[in-house]
Amino acid sequence: MSEDPQPRIDTSVAHSARVWNYWLGGKEHYPADRIAGDAYREAFPLIEVMAKESRAFLRRTVTYLAAEAGMRQFLDLGAGLPTTDNTHEVAQRIAPDARVVYVDHDPLVLLHVQALLSSAPEGATSYIEVDMRDTPKVLAGAAETLDLSEPVALVISDVLGHIVDFEEALALVARLVAALPSGSHLALSHANADSPAQAAAQDAYNSSGAIPYVFRTPEQIARFFDALDLVEPGLVSWPNWRPDATTGKATERAGWGAVARIP
Repeated sequence: MSEDPQPRIDTSVAHSARVWNYWLGGKEHYPADRIAGDAYREAFPLIEVMAKESRAFLRRTVTYLAAEAGMRQFLDLGAGLPTTDNTHEVAQRIAPDARVVYVDHDPLVLLHVQALLSSAPEGATSYIEVDMRDTPKVLAGAAETLDLSEPVALVISDVLGHIVDFEEALALVARLVAALPSGSHLALSHANADSPAQAAAQDAYNSSGAIPYVFRTPEQIARFFDALDLVEPGLVSWPNWRPDATTGKATERAGWGAVARIP
């Protein structure tokens, strides 16, 4: 991490992590991100609610993994910019001894990595700056903090749409799942455009020069869980996965996800 990440950050083009941060009410964004975010919101007003409901799905799934599944090790792929209820915060509220590794290769995330490295004293958090598709480096870096011979919760929160080729995305998840021991879990979410307005807004965003994101159908998303044991209620839209008192229903079909046990 000796290289200064600032020169690698292009603030003239919208960046998905910064736009997402803008929609979530964060502070880590630039004029290009706000312009792109506002244009998307004008075309699809539910996008801010969708971002928050995606985050709420992450909070509920990590809560389940730590509280009910007994997971004490977490590997968060494509962590993105720190915001509220980061994986380590949710897990360590329940299990202070939880160990969390974040993976991302975005130089902007590196600038704010200290917010991801805070930890309960009983546990640990670390960050690997590597492309999530580089499985050997991901696993080697994770092994510096996690015991990969013991169960690990693999968390992939709404980032696989940045891998445009579906077969490549499937292969990535399959490689990581195959490397984890029995009793590990996969928590995965993915956006699905359920309206022409949302699809049009995404097409405009993808054409802006920003890193593209592709939507996938629930049937495609289900493929990421092939041969795994789905936890109830299975693959459902975000608000329908173990909702709590704070769960809204505004984007009931905009994103799907599940938690599954690796046999």
